[in-house]
Amino acid sequence: MQLLYLLIEIIVKCVVVFAGLMIVVAYLTWLERKVLGHIQIRYGPNRCGPFGLLQPFSDAVKAFFKEDLVPGGSDKVIFVMAPMISIIAAISIFAVIPFGNQFTIPGTDWIVKLRLADVDIGLLYIFGVASIGEFGIILGGWSSGNKYGLTGSLRAAAQMISYEVALGIAIVGVLILSESLRLTEIVRLQGGGFWNWNIWYQPVAFVLYLICGLAEINRTPFDMPEAEAELACGFNIEYSSMKFALFFMAEYAHMVTMGAVAVTLFLGGWQPIIPQLSFIPGIVWFCGKLFVFLFFFIWQRGTFPRLRYDQIMKFGWKILIPLALINLLVTGLIVSLKG
Repeated sequence: MQLLYLLIEIIVKCVVVFAGLMIVVAYLTWLERKVLGHIQIRYGPNRCGPFGLLQPFSDAVKAFFKEDLVPGGSDKVIFVMAPMISIIAAISIFAVIPFGNQFTIPGTDWIVKLRLADVDIGLLYIFGVASIGEFGIILGGWSSGNKYGLTGSLRAAAQMISYEVALGIAIVGVLILSESLRLTEIVRLQGGGFWNWNIWYQPVAFVLYLICGLAEINRTPFDMPEAEAELACGFNIEYSSMKFALFFMAEYAHMVTMGAVAVTLFLGGWQPIIPQLSFIPGIVWFCGKLFVFLFFFIWQRGTFPRLRYDQIMKFGWKILIPLALINLLVTGLIVSLKG
């Protein structure tokens, strides 16, 4: 019977997390178009439903019924699989994200933990799965048989190699402080108030994470794999219908996961700002902090211009990686002197 309850709990949590993530992705597209509209002094979506709230459903129906084309010169199997790889990787990252502590179902002694899995190597899992998502973009551009798609996939590969190095080194500072790869343990050590959050002990790592995270998910100003002005949409130039929609959803799902990891590592996860506010459920704190990051990702797209490709490479190798190494050296030195 205990095994049955455990199985039911796992299934219910998987369904709830998947449905919640898809709803957030859908309305994140609406929020982005609204925010960018206000930045550019226009309305944004305002026809489908009140305030345009039904626009995501309209876009989904339109994508579903569009003609699905596969180029004759493409590698058809990889061409079809590439968007699936990207969206599956983006969703799979949420398997280890702790979005709350735990609660007991009223009237029972059944304790529900607000996470799908709590593994010892949670952070390594995130890095591995996130890298697989980049392969979806690379394979999609290469398999399309289009020169613009190939150029976009090559840019994606170079950008991934460049910025994942700085991203990984930056996060090592957090690991040194927490001495654990388990995400729940990292969150637990940040309890007691906002002054215990890692953002105060690792401000350089936090800034590096934000910059490298934008490059990892190909957001402006690092959206060179797409670069509509010069590559005519880049790696997804030959995609249409639901396959294009899967790439589109994967980008926004990666935005959510990048924000969720940032909240977990630097802003205390589900922990309240001050202990006196601990009566507010942890999942509310987590979602509130996540919204701040999502708004930042949208705001900077409407603020900063796209960089040139050579500028992106120089910035990654000559500035971000040395800064990450210096931050790691200083963190290790301070921790060793304290010890």
